[in-house]
Order: sequence, then structure tokens, then C-alpha cells
Amino acid sequence: MSARPTDDLFVRYMRAFQDSTEHTADCPACQGETPCAEGVPIHDRFARLQDAYTARQKQQR
Repeated sequence: MSARPTDDLFVRYMRAFQDSTEHTADCPACQGETPCAEGVPIHDRFARLQDAYTARQKQQR
């Protein structure tokens, strides 16, 4: 039995949140206003997945 698309999206969203949070905790640059070069793609991925998950939740209502 395969996971529903929403489940997969949620898992990827939560994993991106964890990656972003962990990176920020260890990166002084990302704790300020300008994220570091390594942090930008991590934070961007989290933002994209958060937007996708939020949009899907709104469609399901």
C-alpha cells in the first residue's frame, strides 16, 4: 500500500522544517537577516514545501 500524496508532501515538508531549524540553530548568519550561502537553498526548500502543503490543505477544505 503506497502513501497518499498528501502524506508524502507532509513528510517532505516536516523534513525540510527540521533541516531548516537545525541549520539555523548552528549558523549565526542564518540567525540574522541574511542567510548564508549554504542556508539559502535549505530555507528556500522549506518555504516551497510549506507553500505547497498549505495550498493542498486549502484545496481539501
